[in-house]
Amino acid sequence: MQFQSAQKDFLRYCAEERRLSHHSIAAYEFDLLDFRRWLPRGTEPGAVSEEDLKGYLGSMVIERSLSAATVRRRLACLRSFFSGDFAELGQSKDPFVAWRPKLPRRKRLPRALSRPESIVLCSSPTSPDSDAQMRVAFRLIVATGIRVGELCAIQLSDVSPDCAVIRIHGKGSRDRVVYVTDSALRQGLKCLIVTRRAQGLPSLLVNRFGSLMKPQSVRAKLRKFARQLGLERRVTPHMLRHTAATLLIETGVDIRFVQRLLGHSSIATTEIYTHVTDEALRVALERANVLASLGGPPTQA
Repeated sequence: MQFQSAQKDFLRYCAEERRLSHHSIAAYEFDLLDFRRWLPRGTEPGAVSEEDLKGYLGSMVIERSLSAATVRRRLACLRSFFSGDFAELGQSKDPFVAWRPKLPRRKRLPRALSRPESIVLCSSPTSPDSDAQMRVAFRLIVATGIRVGELCAIQLSDVSPDCAVIRIHGKGSRDRVVYVTDSALRQGLKCLIVTRRAQGLPSLLVNRFGSLMKPQSVRAKLRKFARQLGLERRVTPHMLRHTAATLLIETGVDIRFVQRLLGHSSIATTEIYTHVTDEALRVALERANVLASLGGPPTQA
């Protein structure tokens, strides 16, 4: 089978069998295309060897100086392509059988808003030139930690009558439930739903044409809103998701609950937030004041 045909079958398998998100499938398609362009013209998947993979790794690291994250992602894509259920269907052999590259994993701490920045974003009244639905949307991300794609996919039927429960359609077709505990946010959701029903629209967030709002529109509106509020940093919806997780951890919410709320398949993904709560650490240390508890003499100036 030619590589291009095998690639199409693999992407179809990821969409229909594994039920991966559009973003994951698009990333797989891009990574496989890069590998296919590197291979000698006409190479079939069954002819790819361990030496080919090592040569591709050398090309990415030495010749093109790609980041460690990009290299890891592309090799992970190839490993998925050549192994697992898809290989069992007889589409390709697995050149990773005897080679398991150990690449350095860089732990990038998630960027979150500080508590003062969060207060500014969530407490500022709606200005005449801002979008009321977007203020509800931004506060909803901070309150629940949902992804921007999940936010845009919310339908009116996903929201409970009292607006306290929302069904979220997550990555990999994993649905979950989030809870809205803030009364002001619930009231904002109710007003928004009343407006949508009067318009005869099924979606919670819509653009000016009444169509489903896209994630890129939410990102653009958030950047504009943050600038209006005087926030100097470039604020993104994913920062708000990180902010939600960080605030929950800081206030003592069990990490397993945070994992469930965010829709992480592994708690290892959620554990990174235990490393970014520096403000909570400072406050805890000040409260403990270990030296004062020992009863020692005051420090001389």
